[in-house]
Amino acid sequence: MLLPHFLTHKHIIFLPVCPQFFIKILKKSIVARNHFHEDRRDRYLQQRRGCVILCQKGARETENRLLSAAEDYIRRLFAEEYSGHDAFHTLRVCRTALRLAEEEGADPLITGLAALLHDADDRKLSPETCETKANATRFLTEQGVDARTAEAVITAIGEVSFRGTDSVVPSTIEGQCVQDADRLDAIGAIGAARAFAYGGAHHRVMHDPAVPPETGMDAARYYAHNSTTVNHFYEKLLLLKDMMNTAAGRRLAEERDRYLRGFLEEFLAEWEGKR
Repeated sequence: MLLPHFLTHKHIIFLPVCPQFFIKILKKSIVARNHFHEDRRDRYLQQRRGCVILCQKGARETENRLLSAAEDYIRRLFAEEYSGHDAFHTLRVCRTALRLAEEEGADPLITGLAALLHDADDRKLSPETCETKANATRFLTEQGVDARTAEAVITAIGEVSFRGTDSVVPSTIEGQCVQDADRLDAIGAIGAARAFAYGGAHHRVMHDPAVPPETGMDAARYYAHNSTTVNHFYEKLLLLKDMMNTAAGRRLAEERDRYLRGFLEEFLAEWEGKR
């Protein structure tokens, strides 16, 4: 007599066979049933793993498409920018921000988009859209970015800029990574080069010993202030190391800050004819 694989104890009273034979058959049935369920479970888990892999692949493809589109957008937007806030600055910020995001566990899409778009509505470059973040918002809308992600990106962008004593610590880890990356690009060798590029583009004197730096400025005073490039080191650049948010950012800032201070010391020594 053949027994179904789903046989259980409730079927015993209906079997006109000796107990020993029944027990033997029952054991075989239980083993077969377990094998059946294990096989079905394994096939199910394999299918689920496949779905997860496909979902992750799809998510990566979407992220890459959006980040690539944002890169193309800022390359066009900053094609004629020569003040140190060009597309190459943005791309460096993005690379550093994603590096920090990986160490800090931040969302890479939000971090990457915020980094790529962080200057799209910058006060110095697009004062008419600074408050509304119209350029960044328009791009995100045109690319079909979901509302939650778009809001997070715009929030991060709005908290990035240096505002003197009114500077803020970003409210999200993604914003903190972008802010750190942007500030890291303002110190070190590239930071020094960018400072003089900006000064030249805005007709600023490199250095005037008769004009002392002004520190402790709030946002309104900082935005209205116009001084020498060397003063900018004291008014902003040399403050940034101690304003880093992330552990990774602080680690990278140490060496860049050391270089910046060494550069300034050499510059002033050469200015005075001491070297």
